[in-house]
Amino acid sequence: MHQHHIKPYALSIAGFDPSAGAGVLADVKAFEANGVYGMAVVSALTWQNDRQFDKVEWVPVEQIEEQIAVLLRRFAIRFIKIGLIENIEVLDRLIRYLKANTEDPIIIYDPIIKASAGFTFHLEPQLFHDVLQQVYCITPNIPEAEWLYGKSELNDKLETQSQSLNIYLKGGHSDKSSITDLLFVQDHTYVFAQDRLEYGAKHGSGCVLSAALTAQLALGHELPVAAENANRYTHQFLASSNTLLGHHQPLVS
Repeated sequence: MHQHHIKPYALSIAGFDPSAGAGVLADVKAFEANGVYGMAVVSALTWQNDRQFDKVEWVPVEQIEEQIAVLLRRFAIRFIKIGLIENIEVLDRLIRYLKANTEDPIIIYDPIIKASAGFTFHLEPQLFHDVLQQVYCITPNIPEAEWLYGKSELNDKLETQSQSLNIYLKGGHSDKSSITDLLFVQDHTYVFAQDRLEYGAKHGSGCVLSAALTAQLALGHELPVAAENANRYTHQFLASSNTLLGHHQPLVS
């Protein structure tokens, strides 16, 4: 009997979170719930739960590349989400590796500078900008976007940046009663608004959004549709429990 594989693939390159709320375990759950086949390469081991982040041990970049290589021997992977990465040099090298070894990769980068569990990663914003030009879309939250581009007139700056880089701004860190996410593309800004949920705070919610976006792109949707679906998926995930750990289920239309 022939093996038929009809689902597209999506790959997460991210940290391993034992609580499965964030990192590669959360990404693969989100990939699968969004209808694609999820694969994962580990960039870091972390010691964390839904509330605490104790420590991180980085996987050497050569080993990250070797993990990717063995997948590429078998699978044509095009849609790739990158999460927790040790530093900008590693990110740059991985993007170059992916561009050299996969055909026209669509890379979604979630620029994690502070794990939601409270661990800060020290990176230099100015080095970021050259590297970010190599990816298809970044998915910062408001503090991450401010760290990358400065606090003043942030939306104007993101509009300018979107001439060369798609940016999905996660609005959950605002203090308003509704949460507004913004997608900045070359000639337009899309607005996705959802009511703030009483128990909506979730460990790993940022990972889930970027993974859902990657999966929706892998399904063949144009970016604005993929972003709207990812926004709806993430809201459904946030509403799925009254704890810090959410549940992944296919999107209810």
